[in-house]
Amino acid sequence: MAGTDLLGRVNDVVVGRPTTVVAAFLVVTLLFVPGLASVSTEAGTEQFTQDSPAQTAFERVNEDFGPTFEPDSGSTQLIQRGRNVLSKPELLRMLRALSRLDEREDIRVASTSSAASTVARTLDPSATTLDAQRRAIEGASPGEIDRAVDEAADSPGFRSQLSEDFNRESATASATIAVVQHRIPGGVDAAAGMGGTSPLTAIQLRTERVVDTVGGDIVVFGSGLVSQEFSTIIFDSLFIVVPAAVALIVLFLVYAYRNPVDLVLGLFSLVMTLVWTLGFLGLAGIPFTQLLIAVPPLLLAVGIDFGLHAINRYREERAGGYDIRESMAVANRQLLVAFFIVTGTTVIGFSANAVSDLGPIRDFGIIAAVGIVFTFLIFGIFLPAAKVAIDELFDSLGIPMPFQRPLGREETLLGRVLPVGVEIARRAPTVFVALVLLGSIGAGYYGTGVDTAFSQDDFLPPEDNPAYLEELPEPFRPGEYTVTERTNFLEENFESAQDDTVVVYVQAPLRQDDALESIQRVSRNPPETFVASNRRAEFQSIIGVIRAYANQSRSFARLVERSDVDADGVPDDNLEAIYDRLLASPLRDQALSFITEDLRSARVVYTTEGGADQGEITVDARTVADRYRFEATATGSVVVFQDVADTILASAVQSLLVALAATAVFLVVIYRVLVGRASLGIANLVPILVTITLLAGTMRLFGLPFNALTATILSISLGLGIDYSAHFVHRFADEYDERIPGEDLDGEMPMDAVVPALTATVTGTGGALTGSMLTTVSGIGVLVLAITPILGQFGILTALSILYSYLTSMVVTPSVLVVWARLAG
Repeated sequence: MAGTDLLGRVNDVVVGRPTTVVAAFLVVTLLFVPGLASVSTEAGTEQFTQDSPAQTAFERVNEDFGPTFEPDSGSTQLIQRGRNVLSKPELLRMLRALSRLDEREDIRVASTSSAASTVARTLDPSATTLDAQRRAIEGASPGEIDRAVDEAADSPGFRSQLSEDFNRESATASATIAVVQHRIPGGVDAAAGMGGTSPLTAIQLRTERVVDTVGGDIVVFGSGLVSQEFSTIIFDSLFIVVPAAVALIVLFLVYAYRNPVDLVLGLFSLVMTLVWTLGFLGLAGIPFTQLLIAVPPLLLAVGIDFGLHAINRYREERAGGYDIRESMAVANRQLLVAFFIVTGTTVIGFSANAVSDLGPIRDFGIIAAVGIVFTFLIFGIFLPAAKVAIDELFDSLGIPMPFQRPLGREETLLGRVLPVGVEIARRAPTVFVALVLLGSIGAGYYGTGVDTAFSQDDFLPPEDNPAYLEELPEPFRPGEYTVTERTNFLEENFESAQDDTVVVYVQAPLRQDDALESIQRVSRNPPETFVASNRRAEFQSIIGVIRAYANQSRSFARLVERSDVDADGVPDDNLEAIYDRLLASPLRDQALSFITEDLRSARVVYTTEGGADQGEITVDARTVADRYRFEATATGSVVVFQDVADTILASAVQSLLVALAATAVFLVVIYRVLVGRASLGIANLVPILVTITLLAGTMRLFGLPFNALTATILSISLGLGIDYSAHFVHRFADEYDERIPGEDLDGEMPMDAVVPALTATVTGTGGALTGSMLTTVSGIGVLVLAITPILGQFGILTALSILYSYLTSMVVTPSVLVVWARLAG
């Protein structure tokens, strides 16, 4: 057949011209090396939200209503802590910090806002500069400062800058926040790069150095520093995970290979796989994201499996007395077919993630699939050729190659344990398969209740590093991470940080008489997650700005009163005249934060209950948006994140269904073409279906949700799990065929040849599968050492999926094949 003929010709080149093959692969490796230096990073949640409809609306809001309402865009927070941040020395310290920042041209200060400035202006209304404000505080007595604090406390804006323990009577608070707005260079996105190289990141790093010169407990916080920390976490995680994985892998491979030459060859092939994949990443200009941290361990998992099978199968032939090239020709002819099947199904499993609506998950699936193809080429062609070249070199020098006994021989302890699945298949295969399928249905049904989650916390390190990480020697010990601690501090101490907000973007003719009435009307009887008073939602809109200016201008107040036909405090006539007066007033900028200058769009911000469920807030926000008579869209960070969470669940289901359908078709076709039995493809699929249902049930049992990374786990489990069952089934087909020489597999199948074929498969391929399972479970399991929770969860689930795949292949597959043989025969 064409497929087997092609693989046969490839095998002839591998065995016949091994030195040429090795040289060609080394040259290709050198071509990929420059790509390693070009690998860039991308981190944070922005990469997941950019394709969300809610994010598109949010960006439109930011464009229409100015950068003030883009969270942390172009701004830095100074968090000051102490016994009393409203004392004279602490107020002066904050003003000194702001003044030093303002003096630095490279920090590009556009404006500052702080409780200290408010107190100074209360003492001296003419103190409009930071220097003047500092002089006002210096010249005031403690009693005068206390009275100024009491007066300033009437302003909600002043109170929002102070911690919840603010005491008006004693003029004390333990923390305050100052905000510095920066002028980002024109035409450059403040978040550009997101890898610690954005303009805002550089500005905030300089801000930290300046603030440190002031003394006291003032720390800097902002989106640029968060982005830099995300990137730092990527490298720190890799620096912990990769060496730990290598150490464990080497430990198990020493036992599996028991030969230093084969060990070095296997490790060198693994390194080549990583160089090819990461080099491709750099040459293709694809940034290395947090999700892609999982790709190297996955490639190591498949590469270890291929390497152990290649060496172990070759040793089986050598143990039979065949010479080097003849042994490799027989072993690799069989394994190339098995590797091709495994590669095809694994690529399908990984690339099924390309149907995801989330860009990072698509990139993950594509890069992982490319890496698997590289793994097939290196371990299916390079490693066998290198093994032949090395063994012939040793043979020509008269140096014996030590430790050549294959794993899993019957006389070993492992060889006596492995046939447990064959024993079950011999005694009661049908009953056992029926029980397994019933248990799988139950586990799958239970697993449908797995939660879905997406938040920035998934990517943040814990507030305190685990003790075992702190005990690591340099340079493996992780750095100090501040983002989580500062985020938690803000949420615990500032009321404004506890409540979330949702934005409704309204596109309406705001000149229309009932435009403002409609905004007011929607606020009645709000949903449960919305903060309410007297059965009205708490919201900010252009209505609040109109009321604020009416309190400042009597003539404007009279205009509003004349235009309020129903006397409910909201004008419903002469709206264009009201807008014209408002946009010509000192409150113009504030007004343009809620309406556009062309009076075609409005922004309404609703406050939601702190701690309310993200999904419930999103549902309620969309309910409120639907109440508008005009076109209205619910958005804001909460809605955007829930959009991503919904997309994650859809991606998990879609990827699994696509992977299942494509894998089933591939296996049926490939077994028909290569073996002559299409139904073997279905038998091959049964163990992995059991694995997927067990994994889903385990996720729910241990409370592990689908998130940005674990959303890929089901399709990955299918791709990796097929590895074990495909090796098992393909080896069984070969062993069975040898026991009925000359018999066409399309004819009747003697049942007395099935169990011996299973026994030979288990003691031959089973040994390599066991070694592969131990190394890959430990190699991928080290992801639990990663600093971010999302990688730890992925490591646990991937390790479990490999363990389940191994167990189902060794225990369930023999009974499935006996049942299949009875039905097929």
